Amino acid sequence: MPDSDQLKRFAATPEPPYYVVAFSSIRTEGDNGYGAMADRMEELALEQPGCLGLEYARDSDGFGITNSFWRDEDSIRAWKAVVAHLAAQRLGRERWYERYQLRIAKVERAYGFSRTDEI
Repeated sequence: MPDSDQLKRFAATPEPPYYVVAFSSIRTEGDNGYGAMADRMEELALEQPGCLGLEYARDSDGFGITNSFWRDEDSIRAWKAVVAHLAAQRLGRERWYERYQLRIAKVERAYGFSRTDEI
């Protein structure tokens, strides 16, 4: 059975509609300050008005996906314009990413399953 830390990896999103920003990336070799900046960006994003949560994963080959969930498009635009986030974006292109792709979508329906709901 998953422990509580594993279950916390899921963002506690409200009933739709809401938005998701899906950021897929391939990392460069080495950390080069990435870990500290990623931690700071997670903290900062979660402090932004309209941010509903984050989910992320990275494999051993450097491919990763971060999904951030937002109340509306205005919240996404405001996050994109945060000065510290702009600096992280610049460093991402200069140091941390071989490639990335960003997709923004409106979530119309959402459902899931948890074994712990059956207990």
